[in-house]
Parts: sequence; C-alpha cells; structure tokens
Amino acid sequence: VLMDGDSGRILYEKDGYQIMPMASTTKIMTCILALENGDMNDMLTVSSYAASMPKVRLGVQDGERYRLEDLLYSLMLESHNDSAVVIAEGIAGSVEAFADLMNEKAQELGCKDTHFITPNGLDGEDAGGFHHTTAADLAQIMRYCIKTSPKAAEFLEITRTQQYSF
Repeated sequence: VLMDGDSGRILYEKDGYQIMPMASTTKIMTCILALENGDMNDMLTVSSYAASMPKVRLGVQDGERYRLEDLLYSLMLESHNDSAVVIAEGIAGSVEAFADLMNEKAQELGCKDTHFITPNGLDGEDAGGFHHTTAADLAQIMRYCIKTSPKAAEFLEITRTQQYSF
C-alpha cells in the first residue's frame, strides 16, 4: 500500500485488503498505546508469563522491574517479544485487556480488517478470530503513529533511534 500521509488516501495497493497475520508489525500499536496510556518513567514489573515469551527476547526475569521508556526501545529497536508482554500487562493489567485497547484503537482509526490478540505479534486466536490485519489497515495505523497521535513526536524519536542501551 502506498498512502498519502497527509490525507490518508491510498494511492496504490496490491493485495492491500488481503487479511494476513501481522507478526511483529503488531508492536507499532503496542508502542503507541503505551506512549498514550503510560508515563516513560513508570516502573513495570515482569510476570512469569512475560518472562516465558519465546524467540526474540530481552531475557527479562519474573519479578524484575523496568522503566517503560527502556522497554519501548527494546520493543521497537530489537523487537523483543517479552518486552511487549511486560508493557501490555503494565499498561492494562493483562494481555487480554491490552488487546481490547488495541482493538478499540484500531476501530477508532477506521481499521476494518484488523484483530489484535497479542501485543507482540505471536500467533493467537480467540472468539473474534485470529491475530490479523491488512496492509491498508496497517498503513492507517502507521499514519496515526507518525502524523496524528498526540505522541507522534515520541513515537518517531524512539523509532528513529539507531542504538540504545540500558
């Protein structure tokens, strides 16, 4: 999908409305919701569930505490699955409650074929279907993150960073 960022008009698409798993692009929504609903200095506690996340991970341990800001850099620069779960649980109390926030925001943005279940993009399924989106909906989410969100500047600062240590 090629979208005009100012108007939101799709200029070109090829299979732009085909429903597909969204994988780690999910973390775009996780980041913007954390920025809008949290404080960068919030200290979030790691649950055993978050510590159990597979594949690409920061390596957090049950009971550890991290600043939200550090976790957001881990999320967006390294795509850490465990950081996404710590953020979701810290912002909304549970992954399920955070997924509800994600789905509400997607509807608010006009996404028609998006359903969030996980904050990290790992496959999932629930009563609403499987974790999925389309290129058109993903472009709409990204446009919001970089253009119209009240936290667009913070989102861009994180995603433009080349290195970050904590």
